[in-house]
Amino acid sequence: GTRLYKERNGSPILLKKRIIVTGDQIIDAASGIEQQNGSPTVFISLDSKGARKMADTTRDNIGKPMAVVFIENKVDTKRIDGELVKTKKKIEEVINVAVIRDQFSKRFQITGLDSTDEARDLALLLRAGALAAPIEIVEERTVGPSLGQENIDQGVASVVTGFIIVMIFMAVWYRVFGLVANIALTVNLVMIVAVLSMLQATLTLPGIAGIVLTVGMAVDANVLIFERIREEIRSGNSPQASINAGYDKALSTIADANITTLIAALVLYAFGTGPIKGFAITLSIGIVTSMFTAIMGTRAVINLVYGGRKIKKLAI
Repeated sequence: GTRLYKERNGSPILLKKRIIVTGDQIIDAASGIEQQNGSPTVFISLDSKGARKMADTTRDNIGKPMAVVFIENKVDTKRIDGELVKTKKKIEEVINVAVIRDQFSKRFQITGLDSTDEARDLALLLRAGALAAPIEIVEERTVGPSLGQENIDQGVASVVTGFIIVMIFMAVWYRVFGLVANIALTVNLVMIVAVLSMLQATLTLPGIAGIVLTVGMAVDANVLIFERIREEIRSGNSPQASINAGYDKALSTIADANITTLIAALVLYAFGTGPIKGFAITLSIGIVTSMFTAIMGTRAVINLVYGGRKIKKLAI
């Protein structure tokens, strides 16, 4: 049997009702340029089932036209007598008619298009045809830039608040060593922002989350070192020997923890998109800077304060 359809320009066209392939059998559709004559082209890939049906049909119909029908299920919401009423409408239109030049298989192309814009639009519609369910607009809203700025401001405020709380805890719990750790944390934060500025990276909410996590990891490294120093002092070692042993013995644990986290961050950057990559970048930068400040930075300051001096007690 046959059925009368309409093309996009409104012209009627009579087609057979037989369906060769459907949208869910299209793996991919991409626009491009045909290498031989440089004309706009759409490259189409089908799954195995669609490829078999396409090959059988085109083999017996070379020289005949084949149409692409785009079917869209629209859901309109109207307010009738104070109640929202949803009505579904099915729209069918012919978006392309091409002559079969050869037998098709899993991959084929549509040529003879007028422009690259037409090829791009056709590829987009073919990919959209793979959607199994219609898209229904539940809510539509326009958000101004002030909301995004508000989120960024709240994120920065959370970083500053957490940073201050951590600094107070370190100063109270570890005294002089805690003050040294606070200096290292401040330098760490400045280095992260400096590297991000050099890379011209945009600070997003996931990036802020990465900075917060980095601050926590930097504190964790300092806590490991300081607790190891306390253990050495309790064991009866001298203050200088305890400092050296604390840094040396905590180094492997800190390195293992940071390297595994760095690997995870690199995987997120390699396979993630958008916000995930922003989080991975700030986390990776923070891991490197925190290891530098927590291990080398604090030790340099501790050696400056206690190095070369005969001391009986450490303020830790």
